[in-house]
Amino acid sequence: MSRLSIETPSRSQAVIEGLYRDVERRISASPPGLCPVDMALSFLRLCHAQTCGKCVPCRIGLGQLTKLLESVLDSTGTTETIELIEKTARVIQDTADCAIGYEAARMVLGGVLGFRDDYISHVTKGRCLCGLSQPVPCVALCPAGVDIPGYIALVRAGRNDDAVRLIRKDNPFPTVCGYVCEHPCEARCRRRMVDDAVNICGIKRYACDHASPNAAPPPCAPPTGKRIGVIGGGPGGLSAAYFLSLMGHTVEVYDQRPQLGGMLRYGIPDYRLPPDKLNADISFILSTGIKVHLDTAIGRDIPFSEIEQQYDAVYLAIGAHNDKKLGIEGEDSPDVYSAVQLLRDIGEGAAPDFQGRRVCIIGGGNVSMDATRTAIRLGAQSVTCVYRRRVADMTALSEEIEEAMGEGCQILPLQAPERIETDASGRVTALWTRPQIIGEYGPDDRPRPRAAEAPAFRIPCDAVIVAIGQAIDAKPFEQVVSVGRGKIFAGDDAFVPNTPHVFAGGDAVTGPATVIRAVAAGKVAAANIDAHLGYRHIITTDVDIPPAHLTNSPACGRVELKSRPLAECKDNFELVTCGMTDEEARQETSRCLRCDHFGYGIFKGGRTSKW
Repeated sequence: MSRLSIETPSRSQAVIEGLYRDVERRISASPPGLCPVDMALSFLRLCHAQTCGKCVPCRIGLGQLTKLLESVLDSTGTTETIELIEKTARVIQDTADCAIGYEAARMVLGGVLGFRDDYISHVTKGRCLCGLSQPVPCVALCPAGVDIPGYIALVRAGRNDDAVRLIRKDNPFPTVCGYVCEHPCEARCRRRMVDDAVNICGIKRYACDHASPNAAPPPCAPPTGKRIGVIGGGPGGLSAAYFLSLMGHTVEVYDQRPQLGGMLRYGIPDYRLPPDKLNADISFILSTGIKVHLDTAIGRDIPFSEIEQQYDAVYLAIGAHNDKKLGIEGEDSPDVYSAVQLLRDIGEGAAPDFQGRRVCIIGGGNVSMDATRTAIRLGAQSVTCVYRRRVADMTALSEEIEEAMGEGCQILPLQAPERIETDASGRVTALWTRPQIIGEYGPDDRPRPRAAEAPAFRIPCDAVIVAIGQAIDAKPFEQVVSVGRGKIFAGDDAFVPNTPHVFAGGDAVTGPATVIRAVAAGKVAAANIDAHLGYRHIITTDVDIPPAHLTNSPACGRVELKSRPLAECKDNFELVTCGMTDEEARQETSRCLRCDHFGYGIFKGGRTSKW
């Protein structure tokens, strides 16, 4: 008889593995609006099934927690039941032998504390608190509320012009977002339950690339006689200006740079967003009759008090164009660059010479990846990105990280910058870092690094680019608006408290965010400024959406955008990614499950046709 035998997965085990993958897909595709108590119970049952059953807290305690949550859901429980759930979860968390039981109890405890009102509503009223204001997951997760299934259906029907018109109902930057949007809409695409999310962003880019270039803007409402000043010509300011102009108001935009676009022009490299694509969107926006004042800085060329007096309402969309400092030795060397300033200089045609130089970039966000790939294109001999956390913790988009590494960037994780070494003439010779070890999770649900018991690490280099964050310049407005922690205080409606008619939004209020969030802030501001002035204009479109196809949708791979060969990208800023072909667009649009028609989407008409 053999002492050992080779273990091979049984048929049942293979089926179980498949079920695990199905569960993972369904969890990843969970749309917003689900009952939090129901979800907590589902996760608790899964955790209970995974326990070994050795200790009483897991074997008995999790079972009791399950019964208690069931009583809450079927409304047979009371407020005392909720208290008992909390006490039981605390006991299990404190006494479980392993992390499986501890984490299951912690999840339930966090839920009781985090959405207690939902528990109370179940036991007192027999229903959830949460309502589905937007039942289509991708639309609900788009900050601007773009009708995604609608424009995908239009692209599938070959109606690209109508697809772009539909997008512009909510987002006047369709082309820009087709190239650089972080596509949060794809995170909960229900197609993930079948295979993978629809390439929504790629389809948007296809529609814009194949639409007529000289489309006419929608007609503006009759003039209201109201004048609105918009400070900041970035995506947020121009979005607000566009919608306000359509509502019939007279809009004037002030920007301190020589060209409009904000961080779209002076922060995103041309290889990601070609200038002609940005100019096309801006030209369309301005065609509604918006007046522009360029090279005009508030506080330098005109005081804010004068702006306030001239207009019936003012929208602050100044963005976050200032860089943050490291506060370490050697940072004042002429070879240390701010990533924000570097990208701005390149946007204005004043690129530095990195030919043959060894460059270190500090940071792990999208701006650091832009600076990294830009340094490569400027002829750097070597490019190293230093980050104090792990690569998995970097906030940059995963595709940006992968492409940077593919282009030759070396990423050194778990290295915190300590000082910048310079020679007698003040030129950078090296970056010294302190090795880190990953530690416990912090309030942001990310593991925090701490200094490791290891000697400092020297990285030879000739230039350092700092990309650790951005800040706003609010000095010209501090006498009128409240500023704290580098942000302007404004409500969810964009109104600035204690002011007569000042609104603010975008990066100036939230801190550095994304293009689509800036667009959404501009949309919100436009609606509320219009209401503040005593109007209720409606933004709509007459685009007719094709009916849903009643066909089967078997599992099918997702179409990914291809990149140009690395050798072609080295020394130029030409566009890196290629758009979809006609064949790819037909296949990818056919993968959409049309949640606006099927499932919950049909209950509320599937879309918001006006706002």
